[in-house]
Amino acid sequence: MQLSSKMTQMINSQIQAEIQSAYLYLAMAADLEDKGYNGCAHWMQKQFSEEMEHAMKFYHYVFERNEKVVLEAIEKPQATWDCPLCAFKDTLAHEQVVSKRIYDLYEQALADKDYATGELLQWFIKEQVEEEASAQAIITRMEMAGDSKGSLLYIDKELGKR
Repeated sequence: MQLSSKMTQMINSQIQAEIQSAYLYLAMAADLEDKGYNGCAHWMQKQFSEEMEHAMKFYHYVFERNEKVVLEAIEKPQATWDCPLCAFKDTLAHEQVVSKRIYDLYEQALADKDYATGELLQWFIKEQVEEEASAQAIITRMEMAGDSKGSLLYIDKELGKR
């Protein structure tokens, strides 16, 4: 069974969204590193790599299903954030948007009775739960730290161990 034309279009769009996510995280990493938050920057660089892996997972899947990958344009991401907490809040909001996109893909797979794609998307659904939980945990810790520079530097050091 081949992918439906709608599913093929949606997955191609998701490839773009995953690469766009990677580009956003790379921009966050650059800004955080520029501001001396090397641990936070390291965490964002890891996110960049994960998002590229996700894009390639979809990319290879389209070819496995004997369809054509069509790449879409990547937009220039935001370049600066007021603080590390601001970047992580944007990370969580962005991951929630990505989760919605994955759920939409899953709904389309169900509508198409495309069980193979549904199986692939189960992995992404689990991944999104982890992504959101990870960002939320960092936000919670940073909010607890408040204005304490020492606490923020400790969190930054911990994030560098990822």
